[in-house]
Amino acid sequence: MPTILPKDADNNPLPVMRLRNGGAHVVNVTDVSARNSVAFDAGTKVVSLYATGPVFLRFGDAAVTASGGDHYFPDGVYYDVAIGGGKTKSATHVAAIRVGGDCQLFISEKE
Repeated sequence: MPTILPKDADNNPLPVMRLRNGGAHVVNVTDVSARNSVAFDAGTKVVSLYATGPVFLRFGDAAVTASGGDHYFPDGVYYDVAIGGGKTKSATHVAAIRVGGDCQLFISEKE
């Protein structure tokens, strides 16, 4: 059955989720890779992203860094991303590096 619900890394549809209290992050993105300073909650399976400028992104652990060869994420787009669940280990951080000028990446954990 087709669905427009977000899907996890195992391609399973996720029901509509609410914002996690204490799960808001802001990353100041420059020409040096930066990541969220506080790890995502272990129960978080989806994060919503919004960037005020185009960035390159990489998900991983507390040591993750982004580079110009990572996933391009445009500015002005609100997007849900599955960060784990099921058989896939959850990412705890997202790193970003700017494409052009300095900007901010807003991250919201969902539960």
